[in-house]
Amino acid sequence: MKSYFITETAFGPFVESMLAAGRVVGPVARRSKFVFQELATSADLRLDYDVTILPPRKVFFPQRQKLIEFSPEGVKSCIDPVPTVLFGVHFYDIKAIDMLDELFRSGHEDRNYLANREATTIVGGSVQTVSSRAFWASMGAGVEPKGHDAFVTRVPGGWVFETRTAKGEKLLAHGEFASAAPERVAEAARVNSDVLGKCPERMPGNGESIAQSVRSAFKNEDLWKEISASCFSCGTCNTVCPTCYCFDVQDTWNIDQVSGARTRQWDGCLLEDFAMVSLGAGKKENFREGRCARFRHRAMRKLTYLNSRLGTPACVGCGRCSAGCVPDIADPVRIVVRIMEG
Repeated sequence: MKSYFITETAFGPFVESMLAAGRVVGPVARRSKFVFQELATSADLRLDYDVTILPPRKVFFPQRQKLIEFSPEGVKSCIDPVPTVLFGVHFYDIKAIDMLDELFRSGHEDRNYLANREATTIVGGSVQTVSSRAFWASMGAGVEPKGHDAFVTRVPGGWVFETRTAKGEKLLAHGEFASAAPERVAEAARVNSDVLGKCPERMPGNGESIAQSVRSAFKNEDLWKEISASCFSCGTCNTVCPTCYCFDVQDTWNIDQVSGARTRQWDGCLLEDFAMVSLGAGKKENFREGRCARFRHRAMRKLTYLNSRLGTPACVGCGRCSAGCVPDIADPVRIVVRIMEG
């Protein structure tokens, strides 16, 4: 890893140069919220954001993705990655991307995800504003983010730019960088360390103790009915989660009835028909028909089932689910606290 420094006045032209060279996606303001979207100008980039509405996974795992086109002439893959710089990703979202990389690479790797992922250069960004429901300081504290190519931290007078890969190094050609002095590197480290103490929420216990507590509560039907009583089954918590990776696949036919396309779109375990399966002869079965069972499944997936595989709970503490839940029952911290209360 190498450290560089770029001044405040040179930072805008650096971003503009990247925009002139290709597609750059970063956080931009949308009224009082923030979203990751393709930048039109460096002035749109808001690195002081707290948290985005949707996670950056949408850049290489879009909400709706065409997989193949088919016709009597054969099948054509729709994989068509566009080289992209994903700029200003907070460390907790980088951790989430690391998890998705593992899950989509394991077993039969998913090239529809990986092709876009591999075409993306990820630049992390320091947290300058902490969201009101964040608890990332207490989630997976022993697991460092690793899936980024560079990281930029705001310090007095400019930015410390740390490169981690050759892809990150290539970005230096777009700006006027100098080697970062040791005191600036130390200041960047302090900035990123100090912000950990500003999270308004804190998860009790470590990943192992959380997993054990949640798993031990699996058969406590009364508990799950209580904490899921006001769930709307809207799936918002799934949609905004940076580590959710479930999808549904559908074939659509053109009017000629001999050609069409296969697409996939995000799906979520809180939705009523997520666990609906066909039994044939027009019959069907929903093996998680009750919202209580679906709510429990989400908690198990996030806090227990994937721990051994990922080395940490499949939750990074971004707080998106907490902020997006209308009845305010999706907060993993409150769920774990309630379970530990017995």
